[in-house]
Amino acid sequence: MISGFRRVQVKISITQEKAVVILQAWWRGTLVRRTLLHAALSAWIIQRWWKQKLATLLEERRRATLDSYARSEWAAVRLQSWVRMWCVRLRYSRLLHAARIIQVYWRWHSCRNRGFIQGHYDIKESQMNLELQISLGSQACRMQQCIPLPIKE
Repeated sequence: MISGFRRVQVKISITQEKAVVILQAWWRGTLVRRTLLHAALSAWIIQRWWKQKLATLLEERRRATLDSYARSEWAAVRLQSWVRMWCVRLRYSRLLHAARIIQVYWRWHSCRNRGFIQGHYDIKESQMNLELQISLGSQACRMQQCIPLPIKE
């Protein structure tokens, strides 16, 4: 017994008892529905958050893949341009060396015969233009030639 309160025994009739049971059942049902609604809303919030998180992860993965692809393509293009540059420089060096050998030979030849050689050359995109004028005393020879260069583009 709780102090200060008396236990009062109330006689309840059968119709009142049914009403009380119905009221209690309704209240319990309301509590259960409220709990289920709260659980369903909580689950929906968690699912929504998880879907957003997956979408973010998928976007980051897609962006990382795209960056990796762009980097590898850029590297391939860079390497190809370096190789092309190396090939052109090698070809240019060989032609320059050949021109210098020709110049040295003709200079030696002109000094030896007391003549002189004048000329020039131009290397353009895919050809070399060569123009020489050789004078040996009273004789003169003029030579002009266009030499195609096998450079791939």
